[in-house]
Amino acid sequence: QVHLVESGGGLVQPGGSLRLSCSGSGIIGGVDVMGWYRQRPGQERELVATINKRRHTYYEDSLKGRSIISRDNVYNTVTLQMSSLTPEDTAVYYCNRSPALVNFWGQGTEVTVSS
Repeated sequence: QVHLVESGGGLVQPGGSLRLSCSGSGIIGGVDVMGWYRQRPGQERELVATINKRRHTYYEDSLKGRSIISRDNVYNTVTLQMSSLTPEDTAVYYCNRSPALVNFWGQGTEVTVSS
């Protein structure tokens, strides 16, 4: 069983920034496409950003222009830097490969954007 570990969430004011991190039990380096997912309160989990080994990236529309996904295959980490946060960003954020594997889900890291 493999679990990814997310961190970096917290309470932030609108307009603020956060840097989410995911560490991967030595597996991230071997996965082609890694992604960040978010689950807003009462909603399904959705894919919001991906990065492959060649550093090609994808962002869901709401993250475009204010987010950066990056990875370090040596240290097995994936990060998601988000800025200009709004209450719509309030969610639990998870990392996983894309497409996701059930046994990779971690506990997520909660982001709350509120004044």
